[in-house]
Amino acid sequence: MSRLTRSSIWLETVAAAALLGAATATAASLGVSSDAANNAAPSSTQTPSQSTDSNSLRICAAKNQPPLSMEDGSGLENKIGVALADAMKRKAQFVWSERPAIYLVRDYLDKNLCDVIIGLDTGDPRVATSKPYYRTGYVFVSRADRNLDVKSWNDARLKKLGHIVVAFGSPGEALMKDMGVYEDNMAYLYSLVNFKSARNQYTQIDPSRMVGEVVNGAAEIAVGFAPDIARYVKASAVPLRMTLIEDDAAKSNGEKVSQRFDQSVAVRRDDKALLAAVDAALVAAKPKIEEILKAEGVPLLPVTQ
Repeated sequence: MSRLTRSSIWLETVAAAALLGAATATAASLGVSSDAANNAAPSSTQTPSQSTDSNSLRICAAKNQPPLSMEDGSGLENKIGVALADAMKRKAQFVWSERPAIYLVRDYLDKNLCDVIIGLDTGDPRVATSKPYYRTGYVFVSRADRNLDVKSWNDARLKKLGHIVVAFGSPGEALMKDMGVYEDNMAYLYSLVNFKSARNQYTQIDPSRMVGEVVNGAAEIAVGFAPDIARYVKASAVPLRMTLIEDDAAKSNGEKVSQRFDQSVAVRRDDKALLAAVDAALVAAKPKIEEILKAEGVPLLPVTQ
């Protein structure tokens, strides 16, 4: 049986447009101490033209892709990158991209402008991936006062709900199309990006907007990858329910649509020495990384590899 992964769905979606590359808040408002935010800030930054040395770890990162990566270092993956560099006894040196993270493999890592990417699916074929350092999955988010205990895409109630907000190119979008409910939601979803076409350019609904649609009642359920939205669920003044989706989803033809994924650090496919160093450092950094993830509110699962 063939399997749909996060990266395969994303690449299938964007390849028709441009053969793109990688398919990857203030601390006070999130209950994170200012000390933690300062510690997470990048030790230094560089432009792609600058060189590095063995005392630095060049980390490919998007400059403005909250909540995962932001130039002030407050992004989830920025913090994990700093923890990794510390465990390697190196200085985190972020190589910032003005473009979304989906371009990082093609435009930065493959061109030797940086050396690692934080937070790719384990086994991504375009790169060499480390041993997974955490596993999580897609979640359903609803208002607590709605008492929706939906846990699986097989729940018949999903076909009877009002608006469901999903990310473009995600497993949720694929399943909604297969279930025959995507068209009922399509105009609503595109209204969230001002009807900007996703066909010829990278277009995505802001994760904070996805959660906000549930908070204000415009959507009954939001479906997102937990690291993308956990921060906003945790910060919501309106009580929300966030539930990991059971990994039992399949399209009507029997094709499995995975909902849970191991996450790894990526390096170039031929960089075996760096990969070994990263794997060793991830063991040392595990307690710190788990602390970062739990503070963010990301639900964790046992890794499978």
